[in-house]
Amino acid sequence: MRRRVLLLVGATTSLVLIAFLLPLALLIRDVAADRAVQAATVRAQSLSALVATTDSRALSLSVQQVDPRASVFLADGSRLGAVADRTSLVELAFQGSSASGVVPGGREIVFTVGGPVSTLGVIRTFVPDEELTAGVGRAWLLLGGLGVVLLAVSLVVADRLARSLVRSTIALAAVSHRLARGELDARADPTAPAEIGVVGTALNGLAGRIADLLREERETIADLSHRVRTPLMALRLDAEALGEPDDADRIGAGVDAVQRAVTQVIDQARRRGVDPAGGSDAAEVVRERVAFWLVLAEDTDRAVGVDVPDGPLPVAVAKADLEAGVDALLGNVFAHTPDGTDFRVALTARDGGGARLVVADAGPGLDAAAVRRGSSGSGSSGLGLDIVRRTAEQAGGGLRLDVSEWGGLLVAVEFGPAA
Repeated sequence: MRRRVLLLVGATTSLVLIAFLLPLALLIRDVAADRAVQAATVRAQSLSALVATTDSRALSLSVQQVDPRASVFLADGSRLGAVADRTSLVELAFQGSSASGVVPGGREIVFTVGGPVSTLGVIRTFVPDEELTAGVGRAWLLLGGLGVVLLAVSLVVADRLARSLVRSTIALAAVSHRLARGELDARADPTAPAEIGVVGTALNGLAGRIADLLREERETIADLSHRVRTPLMALRLDAEALGEPDDADRIGAGVDAVQRAVTQVIDQARRRGVDPAGGSDAAEVVRERVAFWLVLAEDTDRAVGVDVPDGPLPVAVAKADLEAGVDALLGNVFAHTPDGTDFRVALTARDGGGARLVVADAGPGLDAAAVRRGSSGSGSSGLGLDIVRRTAEQAGGGLRLDVSEWGGLLVAVEFGPAA
């Protein structure tokens, strides 16, 4: 933008200077030529009276003293003064017409000196090109210097103006980037020049509206969480009233998982717009969640293969988010495959840090479109794989669907290393 402003101002100023200085330069040249011709004309005319009243010897001396470049052609054919040819203008002057014309090297001026009966003689003077252009070169240099100075001043002023515009634009872009990072308290300067200030005011209004919408969303989620906690408490009481301790513990663990999910939703809503921080041990989380689902796997006659290393595998995902992702993957196996379908869970370290989680089953497989948010073929919400995908991408990884060794679905999820 700054360069374009400078180019525009430079081009405009150059055109104005050319339109102003070029005619002025031509005028200076014409004035200098007219001045030289006028001076030569005055000198030549001063000899007119001498031609009629002075003899040839005295007239010759007067011509040399007044104008060494002047020549006097007398009616008897003689010539006094400077050596010059009897040109066509001289012949025309003998017929009573004074004139001037351009000749090689300068300008020729002739005057008729008339007598009572006929022309007594013709005075011819010559103005060389040096006198016609005397001082023109210096004047043109001054005009050129003036044009350069005016162009430089205009560029300096334009540069200062462009700097202020560019500075305001950069500041406006910085505010938009801060808002994109979730810094909703960022505001633009509404007093910026011209339209930039209008855009800044509109951006501030948009930021305020976004903050209001997020506030309303948090309040809605908080209200929903309170409504969900009441039936969860009733489920917990029903679980504790069961006669079988194992069933009570299993249902109670499920209620706790739902409670954690609700709490996680609230926490995510509260930190919306803030970059996620922290990490977790993927090996520990995967081991815990697989142990939780193994009970259900036994009830549904599923063989489960588990390959989780003992050592810690730190990843850039919060523990609650990673637990929700693992639960979504394992829950899909139970939801989309019939009872008795085997599956395996494998966790390995990535080159350069992080971890790779693979969940493969022997079921009928899953359409790749199911990874899109809201897509599902079993009447569910279709958010499971999308939650896993977004969690992986936020951790610097990704999600890939493939065919397992049994012909079913293979889901490979990669998580980046913890900072």
